[in-house]
Amino acid sequence: MTAPFQTSSPNLGPASQAGGDAVVTLRHIDLHLGQGPHRLEVLRTIDLDLALGDFVCVLGSSGCGKTSLLRVIAGYQAPTNGVVYVDGQVHTAPNAQVGVVFQRPNLLPWLSIADNVEFGPKMQGVPPEERQQRVDHYLDLVGLAEARRRLPHQLSGGMQQRAAIARTLAANPRVVLMDEPFGALDALTREAMQLHLRTLWQQTQKTIFFITHDVEEALILATRIVVMHARPGRIVDQLTNPFRGFLDHLSPTELRTTPEFIRLRQQLIASIHS
Repeated sequence: MTAPFQTSSPNLGPASQAGGDAVVTLRHIDLHLGQGPHRLEVLRTIDLDLALGDFVCVLGSSGCGKTSLLRVIAGYQAPTNGVVYVDGQVHTAPNAQVGVVFQRPNLLPWLSIADNVEFGPKMQGVPPEERQQRVDHYLDLVGLAEARRRLPHQLSGGMQQRAAIARTLAANPRVVLMDEPFGALDALTREAMQLHLRTLWQQTQKTIFFITHDVEEALILATRIVVMHARPGRIVDQLTNPFRGFLDHLSPTELRTTPEFIRLRQQLIASIHS
């Protein structure tokens, strides 16, 4: 395991604090909720950089602050202390540079799949011709071109989640935040979605911040793995995933049976529960 991330000096200027070439930078993030004796320290001194093309998976037990951290990055929740930068600019509210995919697809049920995917670019004022090109492109990427006129309830759970991912990508964000997007899927669909997402990431090179409880999922998807502990939520470990290129020549089943994979999985589980 690598040592915990070391923070930059708080006396550095804004450019240095923003993590140089990082797409997303978190510096000294604290989050407290409630008042007085009921005040809860949710996050403590979170420092993290997400570079272009990173696929960062965050592991931790329930209640360790993973979703709260995602909400801070998304701009849904203001931190009590600290700063979030996106492309070197202070990020304080939701905007099109940061897309979010939730555990449930949250598609608009009265719109077709194509119209759901077009919704974000339309709200951004993207011209109709370019909107259509984006819709065609991302529906093709997620394998839903033939389902474009269906309504969400006419799709399986996995297809709905693919549509939600296409909708997020069509808004052309710099970074995509994913909060356990496959947690509600059955095991076979989940594995298929993991491989599909990995292919999408390779094709788009988006920066992805992915929350999961599943250690194996993190080892299959991530370029880098972050481990959090609770009370308060904090980063206790980070490591570069040594298996990030293995799926180019091994199936997930083959990878899971290698001694190296089994050993690192057990180390991560121990780190989560230590």
